[in-house]
Amino acid sequence: MSQIPVEHQLLQPSKLSIGLTLPLLNQGQIIADFREQVLLARHADALGFRALWVRDVPLNSADYPDPVGHLDPWVLLGALAVQTERIALVSGAIVLTLRHPLHIAKGAISVSELSQGRFILGLGSGDRPPEYAAFGANPNQRRELYARHWQTVAAAVGRSSRVIPDQDSDEAPEFFLLPKPATAVPLLAVGSGGQSVDWIARNAIGWMTYHREPVQQRDRYNMWRTAVERSAAGQFRAFGVAMRLDLSADPHEAPTALSLGYRTGRHGLRDILQAMQDSGTHHVSLNLTNTERPVMEVLEELAQDVLPEFHVSAW
Repeated sequence: MSQIPVEHQLLQPSKLSIGLTLPLLNQGQIIADFREQVLLARHADALGFRALWVRDVPLNSADYPDPVGHLDPWVLLGALAVQTERIALVSGAIVLTLRHPLHIAKGAISVSELSQGRFILGLGSGDRPPEYAAFGANPNQRRELYARHWQTVAAAVGRSSRVIPDQDSDEAPEFFLLPKPATAVPLLAVGSGGQSVDWIARNAIGWMTYHREPVQQRDRYNMWRTAVERSAAGQFRAFGVAMRLDLSADPHEAPTALSLGYRTGRHGLRDILQAMQDSGTHHVSLNLTNTERPVMEVLEELAQDVLPEFHVSAW
C-alpha cells in the first residue's frame, strides 16, 4: 500500500473512483455465504475496484425491506483487512448513535492497523427508529447523539489520539487507546445524521449519499459545494453516491431506472458514470444485489470494459 493517505487515493478532485457494496448477491439470494463474499472481495481487489463498503445492520425485522443477514461489520472488516491488499475498506455506515463511540474508535484503529492504513470510517445515524427502542435509545436525540459521539470518535482516532470520557472522575487515570493510530483514521459522513451540510463540510472528509435522479443529484452536489466553500474554504471535500446496478448481458441495453439505481448495459453505464463524474461525483459504490447474471461475470465485465475509463492510474 502506498504511503499516500487512503482518502487521497480513493477521493480525488475531478476524478471518479468505483467501489462495491457487500454482500454481492445474485437474483433471489438473501442468505449470503460470507466465505464466498471474502473470495469475491479478494477478486475485486485484484481486478482494480477501489473500495469495498461494509454495512452496519444490527437487527432484522419482517417490516424491513432488506432481508439479508449482515455480519457484524467489525468482524467482516477484520477478515477483509487480512484477505485483501490494495483496495480501500469503508464502513457504510457504522451506526454512530447506537454504539459507544470509544468502541467504534477501537474498532476503527484495529481495522486500520490490520489493513495497513486502508480503512475509512463511514458514520451514519441509522434510518430505522424502532431500533433505537431496542437499544434503549431515544430517536428524538439522534442529532445530538450523532454530533457528540462524532467528536469523541474523532478525538480518539486522530493524529494525537485522546480519550474523551463520558464522565470525569477524580479517581480515574488518564486513558488512551493502544495501538496508537499511525495516521489519523479518516471520517466520512454517510447520510446527514441530522446535521447541516455545513457541519458535515467542517467535520468530514466528504459526504456519501444514496442515488437520486440526475437533476436532483446535481442540485444536491451544488448545495454541497456551496457548503464546502462556506465552511471549509480552500479544502477538498468529496461527494459520493451509492447506486444499485443490474448489469445487462446486452452491452447496448439502454438504462432503465430501478429503485436507487439502474438496469443497463455497459455502454449506458459508462455514460451514466461519466455524467456523474462531470457533475461532481468523486466516488460511486455499486450495489450488485438481485442481479440476474453471476456476480463474478459482472465483476469481470466491469473490470475489463468500465473501470479503465475511470481508473487511469494504478494505486
